[in-house]
Amino acid sequence: MDVINKVILSDEFVDEVKKTIKPHWGELGWVTYKRTYARYIDELGRTENWSETVKRVVEGNINLDPRLKNDNLTDEQYAGLVKEAQNLYKLVYGLAATPSGRNLWISGTEYQHRNGDALNNCWFVAIRPQKYGDSHIVPSYLQKDQLAVSMPFSFMFDQLMKGGGVGFSVVPSNMKLMPVVDNKVDLTVIIGKESASYKDAIAAGAVDREDWLAKHDISDTRHYELPDTREGWVIGNANMIDAHFNDTNDGFKDVVLDITDIRAKGEKIKGFGGTASGPVPLVEMFFDINEVLNNAVGRKLTSVDCTDMGNLIGKTVVAGNVRRSAELALGGATDDDFITMKQDQKKLYHHRWASNNSVAVDSEFKRYAPIADSITHNGEPGIVNLELSRNYGRVIDGYQPGIDDGVEGTNPCGEISLSNGEPCNLFEVFPLIATEQGWSLEEAFALAARYTKRVTFSNYDWEVSRDVIQKNRRIGVSMSGIQDWILTTFGNRVVTGFEATTDPESGETIQKPIYDQRVVDKFDDLYHTVVEADKEYSKALGCKPSIKHTTVKPSGTVAKLAGVSEGMHFHYAGYLIQRIRFQDTDPLLPALKACGYKIEPDVYTKHTMCVEFPVKAANADDPNFASAGSVSIAEQFATQAFLQTYWSDNAVSCTITFQPKEADQIASLMYQYRHVTKSTSLLPYSGADFKQAPKEPIDKKVYQERESEVSEDVAAVFAKQNDNHDKKDIELVDQSDCESGACPIR
Repeated sequence: MDVINKVILSDEFVDEVKKTIKPHWGELGWVTYKRTYARYIDELGRTENWSETVKRVVEGNINLDPRLKNDNLTDEQYAGLVKEAQNLYKLVYGLAATPSGRNLWISGTEYQHRNGDALNNCWFVAIRPQKYGDSHIVPSYLQKDQLAVSMPFSFMFDQLMKGGGVGFSVVPSNMKLMPVVDNKVDLTVIIGKESASYKDAIAAGAVDREDWLAKHDISDTRHYELPDTREGWVIGNANMIDAHFNDTNDGFKDVVLDITDIRAKGEKIKGFGGTASGPVPLVEMFFDINEVLNNAVGRKLTSVDCTDMGNLIGKTVVAGNVRRSAELALGGATDDDFITMKQDQKKLYHHRWASNNSVAVDSEFKRYAPIADSITHNGEPGIVNLELSRNYGRVIDGYQPGIDDGVEGTNPCGEISLSNGEPCNLFEVFPLIATEQGWSLEEAFALAARYTKRVTFSNYDWEVSRDVIQKNRRIGVSMSGIQDWILTTFGNRVVTGFEATTDPESGETIQKPIYDQRVVDKFDDLYHTVVEADKEYSKALGCKPSIKHTTVKPSGTVAKLAGVSEGMHFHYAGYLIQRIRFQDTDPLLPALKACGYKIEPDVYTKHTMCVEFPVKAANADDPNFASAGSVSIAEQFATQAFLQTYWSDNAVSCTITFQPKEADQIASLMYQYRHVTKSTSLLPYSGADFKQAPKEPIDKKVYQERESEVSEDVAAVFAKQNDNHDKKDIELVDQSDCESGACPIR
C-alpha cells in the first residue's frame, strides 16, 4: 500500500479506551462476532479479540485517505486524521456504530490492499454485451474494447467469489441488445490423473486428459487451462460463453477446459479465507450454462436464459467455502415468463433459488394485482422503481430530473440504486446506543460519512467500476435500531395514525399516514449533517461530493452485534428463540454448552449444530411496542415511506411482513406509495412454521425460564477454555449480513 504517512493507533490509546468504554454487546453479540468477524492471527495462534478487530478495521480505513500519499500533507492535517481515527475507534469499539460486515472482515488486511472490491457489500451489473476494458480479467481472445456477452457474467462471477452480492438486470431493453446465439458448442472438460479431484470430476462429466489428447487435435479447439485462481474460473466460463457467438469465437465451435490444476475440495484459500469447494461444482456449471446457450441457438437469449445463467453461477459460488451467493434478478414488470420462472419446481430446486427476483416499474405502472397475487403465493417478485431513483433523492426534496440518471438497478437487498458496475458502500449508526454512550449523533453520522467516502478511494479491479465510482462517489450511511430509538426517545412509533383522504389520480379513498413531527425534524437534521460532512470532506480531498449519501440497510449479522432491531424492521417478536448454526467442529460450541445453551444437531444439514439463544427485544414490555408479527402491513409501508421521504436519498431496504388476512391490501398499498418507495419486497409472516426456524416467537415466561438456564457469560467461559483453537478450518453456516438472509455472510 503506497502510503507515505500512515496512521497507527497506539497500544496506549487502545488500552485506555478498553478501560473507559464497554462494548454494547447484544444477547447474541459476542458469539456472532467471534464466529463471523474474528480473524485468525497466525503469529499468536488464536483469533482476534474485539479491540484488535476494531484497530485493524479503523486503520485499514483511515489510511485510504488519499492525502496520506502526498508528501505535502501538513502536520495539522495528519494530526486531524489521527484524532479522527481515535474517535472512530471509540465509536465502533463501543458498538455505537459499525462499518458493514464486509469491512469488519476485510478492512486492514493484506487482502484489502490487493483487492479493494471486497470492502463493498454488493454490486450491480446490466446483462448486455459490454467491454472488459482495462480490467484485471480480460480473456486473451478479446480486445479490451471489444463487446462480449461474457463480460457481465464474468463481473458477476468475480464479485460473488469475492463475497459480494450482485444485482443484475434482464429488463427488456437489455435483452434487445443481446445478439443471436450463433453456434452450438461441443464442450469438453478434461482432468489429469494427478489431480486429487480426478474421480469426483470424472463422475461429474469430465474426461481423462491423456485419453482425450491421444484421440483429438487440441489445436482444432478453443483450449484453456484453468489456473488455480478465482480469475481462472471466471475466464474458463467466459471462453465457453463467447464461443457461442461469431464475433468472439475465433472460428472454434469446440471448447476444451482443463481443470487439472484446480485445488481439491477442503484445501485452504489464502487471503479471503475458508476452504475450496473443489472443481466439481464448476464442472457442473460449465455443462449447465453450455446447455442453456446451446438451447438458444438461432435466437436471442431471453430474460429467463440470462437469469438461469446467473443463478447457475451463484449456485457454484455457494457450493463451498465461506461465501454465500446473494443475487437479485431484475426483470420487466410485464415479462410473464420472468415473473413465473420459479413456478418450474425442478429448475427452482436445481438453481433458480439462487436469486431473489424483482420487477422494474415506474410511477405510471398500474398492474399491481398480478404482482400482489404472485407475492401472496411465492413471496416474489419485489418491485423496484427506477424512475424514482433516477429523478429523486429524498422525496421531500422534490423532483430533480436526472439527479441520478445512470441508475439501472439495485443491490440484492434494495437499499442502494446503482449504475452499471457500481457497488454499495455502507456504514451504520445505532442512534440509541450512541446517545446512551454520550455521543452527539451529528458527530457519529459525520464520522460515518467520512468512513464511507474513503472506501471510494480503494483499489478497484474492474474499469467499469472505477469509472462509475469516480463519477458518483456514492456512499450509504445507514442506521439500525430505528424502531428501538424512536420508541425510547419519543415515546411512540413514527406513524401515530392515519387519516382518510382522496387519491388525486384515481379518486379512491386512501389512508394517509400521520407522522410524529419531532421524529420528522430529527431525521431531517441528521440527513443534512451527513450531506454537509460529505461536502466538507470532499472539498478537502479535492473530489466530487457524493451523488447520494443516506440509506437504510436491512442489517442482520451486524445488528446482532449490538442487539438492536434490524434496519427499519420491527423486531420479529418481543421475546423469541434465535437459532444460529455452527459447524460441528466450531470451538465456540464447548463454551456455549458449558454456559447452558440448548444445542442439537441441525435437522437439515450434516456436520452442523443448531444453538438456541433466548432473546428479548428492546422495549418488549412497552405498551407501544410492535413486532413484525403484530404490526400492520399499512404501518410498515408508511414507515418505509417516511424514511424514503425524510432520511434516505438512496433507497430503503424493507421486507414487509404480512398476515394472510392482509394479502388483499398489497396491490392497493403498492399503488398508493408508487410515487414514494423506490424498492419494496414482501413476505408472509411465518412465525415458527417449520423445524428449527431461525426465529421462534415465545412468551415472556418461556424467555425467563430459558434465560435462567444460562449460567455464565460465554466470553468468559471461552477465555477460560483458551482461545487457541485453529479457527482457520472453521466455515460459517447459515449467517447473513441482511435481515432477509439474502446478502453475503460478511
